Amino acid sequence: MTNIHPNIISHLNQDEKIKALTEKLPLYIDYTPGKVPDQLIKSVISQQLSTLAAQSIYKRFLSLLPPNADVCDSILLLEDEVMRTAGLSFQKITYIRNIAGHFAEAKYKEDDWHLWDDETIIDKLTSIKGVGKWTVQMLLMFTLHRPDVLPYDDLIIRKSIVRLYGIQSTGKAQVHDIERVAEVWRPYRSIACRYLWAAKDIILS
Repeated sequence: MTNIHPNIISHLNQDEKIKALTEKLPLYIDYTPGKVPDQLIKSVISQQLSTLAAQSIYKRFLSLLPPNADVCDSILLLEDEVMRTAGLSFQKITYIRNIAGHFAEAKYKEDDWHLWDDETIIDKLTSIKGVGKWTVQMLLMFTLHRPDVLPYDDLIIRKSIVRLYGIQSTGKAQVHDIERVAEVWRPYRSIACRYLWAAKDIILS
């Protein structure tokens, strides 16, 4: 059972390869809203870890924070050694502090994220040391639910498009070819990419 609007499916089905996925995979999207700084911090904690390890460390990290308190303000009051007890490296602690400091200083309003376009958000958040473009693209897709993000630096997305569409190029030429393939998906490239993630075991096996 999918909760994706039929008009979106119809648009994506113009691409026969994506159509084959939409017909096989009943994709359901969780549109529960999330808080931007919390999700950035969770992404940093999850980097280079298995899903289970990341969940465990994130849960221990949250247990260090006072209940119902502002996450960023609380982080700035924690000692490094206390944060280390959650299993965080010193580098990740530095990045988490960078995020907390940025949000404490910037004082963004919740409405800001809905007023700004994708590139503005990417520019603002990648100015934080430790936050890369891929991390912000994941936030755009899964927290802010932006419909037209193409994270071609994501290994699964890149490999899937290259395999599915027989792309032979490399480097910048490959990025150009990926963008060309995805052009037909606009303005729903995020949804197409969700199908590629869901089908990774089929495409990349």
